[in-house]
Amino acid sequence: GVCRVVTSISRWQVREMHGLEHVAPDRDPFILALNHSQRPEAVVVPTWLCFHRGGRMVHFMADWNFLLIPVLSWVIRLHDPIVVVRKDAKPRFLNRFKKRFQSPLSPFDQARERLGRGQSIGVFPEATTNRHPSQLLRGQAGVAKLALESGIPVVPGGILFPSHRGGGPIGDLEPLSVHFGPALQPPRQ
Repeated sequence: GVCRVVTSISRWQVREMHGLEHVAPDRDPFILALNHSQRPEAVVVPTWLCFHRGGRMVHFMADWNFLLIPVLSWVIRLHDPIVVVRKDAKPRFLNRFKKRFQSPLSPFDQARERLGRGQSIGVFPEATTNRHPSQLLRGQAGVAKLALESGIPVVPGGILFPSHRGGGPIGDLEPLSVHFGPALQPPRQ
């Protein structure tokens, strides 16, 4: 129900998704690694995946700051995210709520636990919104470490902005297309 509503509302923004066969439910579990260029991706991509996977979720890591926004928080929580509480809130007075979002397990341990239960997870390895149209930020090592420790494959994904022109920053309302590649199997240790 909610996935259908959000995909209908965001249909103008999501131009196309390629390679959905690489993230099909029969491929679970996998670690999905995507670039992150605009804030709406944190809601739009998980929702579209849920819709295309027949209601089966990919559990994304989500910054706790997004859970402070009432309606957005409700939609994000529907995807049962792994909440990351590393960054401080802006404005700072909201940091008093940070402890409410902390789990006894680290986000890495939560991801490892979910993969062990056969659930797929989604990660934005840049760990922040990177608005540069052609350069990725240095990624965090968590995806590689999870894959090596668990033996679970990594599905690479790219979010592109076909209408973006020039070298200026990518805006939050630019149309996007998502491309999923074949899974990369980590070497056996």
